[in-house]
Amino acid sequence: MRDVGIDRRALLRRVGGIAAGVATTSLTACETGADRDSTGTKGAKGSKTLVVRDAGGTYGAANRKAVYDPFTKETGIRIKVVNPLYEEMLAQIKKGRPRFDVMDTNMADLARFHQEDAIEELDYDRLKHAKDAGIAESLLTSYGLGKNYWASVMAYRTDAFGGKKPETWADFWDTKAFRGSRALQGSVDFPELEFALLADGVPLHKLYPLDVDRAFKALDEIKGSVRTFWEDGAVPGELLDRKEVVASRVWNGRLQDLIQRGAPLAYQWNGARRQSNGYGIPKGAENPDAAYRLIDFALRPEVQANTAKIYPQGPVVPIAYTNLSENDATNLASTPGHLASSFDLDVEWWLKNKDTVTKRWRKWMRA
Repeated sequence: MRDVGIDRRALLRRVGGIAAGVATTSLTACETGADRDSTGTKGAKGSKTLVVRDAGGTYGAANRKAVYDPFTKETGIRIKVVNPLYEEMLAQIKKGRPRFDVMDTNMADLARFHQEDAIEELDYDRLKHAKDAGIAESLLTSYGLGKNYWASVMAYRTDAFGGKKPETWADFWDTKAFRGSRALQGSVDFPELEFALLADGVPLHKLYPLDVDRAFKALDEIKGSVRTFWEDGAVPGELLDRKEVVASRVWNGRLQDLIQRGAPLAYQWNGARRQSNGYGIPKGAENPDAAYRLIDFALRPEVQANTAKIYPQGPVVPIAYTNLSENDATNLASTPGHLASSFDLDVEWWLKNKDTVTKRWRKWMRA
């Protein structure tokens, strides 16, 4: 499982030109000079440094502007950011020496840490902004607390179908009424089974447990029209912009730069698959008190809203939308209208079945 990025050029402009690190397994990205001088002991102002793991890149830059810097200004606790991936994080925790105090990663990986007994049980009494905040129960787990929503959605060229627009995954699958090549994601994220089942008539509320055989049968029907299976989130926008495909599955936010420059592209949110990033505290964290303070700070409605204005991932606290304009909210996965027409990825089902399904998915793509 990978952290999902959004268009770098567009978001760096929105972040205000903040220099962003690249998500790697290095432990140095997104640090300020003061961060690098800190080792978790008392800082220049008598405060400690909190080490946060996030994905880096534009996502990390947005966190820096909307969350970390305001948190430091209010508390005096400086934030150092590191970017290890799952395997490295797990190895550090297993050795009893995690080099981070709080993890910002997808909820599926937090569940995996829980299975490995590598993550602390959260004390919700220490998170006042999570109480009665309207956060979905699925994001209030014992091992992790959801912090934002993002989604896999349909994208299409608005000039491709003679004035018609695809409104459902059934339309995406209908290559007679909506002619042209498609693109689907390869192995970079969870396979496309839910969209195939929606195209085949399965209702949103009856998707899980997934009927894997039915999904692959539906996928067989469209495979001949799939021009490519992409492995990089920037590729769908490039394919659509060059007219190499007329429709594709994309991560929301990836087309914003192209749309703002006038490209005839649009999102279709019906049947979108939502996922969430969340916060967790690794076992052995040196500074759990500051970790709780940061998590609680990030759940404030105004902080949630400011983050969404910079980076197109939706707030988990519904009242945050009162601080967002209609334009700000249009392409966020947790906008009320989008919540009603989309679904949450079932993390538990996928953790149990991902290896088997992904092996079959890769074999199907190559066939």
